[in-house]
Parts: sequence; C-alpha cells; structure tokens
Amino acid sequence: MTHMSPTTWIEIGALADVPRRGARCITTPLGKVAVFRTATDDVYAIDDKCPHKGGPLSQGIVHGAQVTCPLHNWVFSLQSGEAQGADDGAVRTYPMRAENGRLFIDASILAATTAA
Repeated sequence: MTHMSPTTWIEIGALADVPRRGARCITTPLGKVAVFRTATDDVYAIDDKCPHKGGPLSQGIVHGAQVTCPLHNWVFSLQSGEAQGADDGAVRTYPMRAENGRLFIDASILAATTAA
C-alpha cells in the first residue's frame, strides 16, 4: 500500500469574492492562476493563460464547467484543463475546494517546482 502525502490547503479568500459564472486571479510563483466559480458554486483553479495566444482565461465566458477564451473562442474544461476541439491545447489545473464559504487551494501551487 502506498501512502500519498496529505494535501496542505491554504485559504485564498471567500467564495463570495468570486462571482457566479466568473473568475478572480491569484498570483503565484508559477504565474497567474484563475479561480472560477460555476453557476452551481463548484470551484476550479487553472492557469490564467490560454496556450493558443496567451489570452486571459479569467476574462472568458463560464458555461457549465467550461470557460471560453475571450480572444479566439477556445473552450477549456475547468475540470481537466483540456481544450475541446483543439489539437494541442491544455492548461494546468490545481486542486481547489470551498468549505464554509471560504476558498482553499493546494499549497503546492506556492512552490515554484518543475513537473515530474
């Protein structure tokens, strides 16, 4: 049996700080991360930069659990980070949760590490 290290959560604000079907950004050593809230109050965190032309995904249109890039209409899953219908588009996702009206993100986002 393998033991996974427990996730260390850090508080980044209130759920009410992020409008429904909208986003807010946080700045980390890894770059800007967009924190999204869906119409059903699910929360997701992904890189804020579209891999196509660098568009700010936080300014995109949220529909369901997806966001459409405001520059060229690429659609990304907030759950997987994958672009839909694009050949080589994906953004990094980060573990996120809401609890008692507060938002928490995986603390590893604060470490400027390289992907293993």
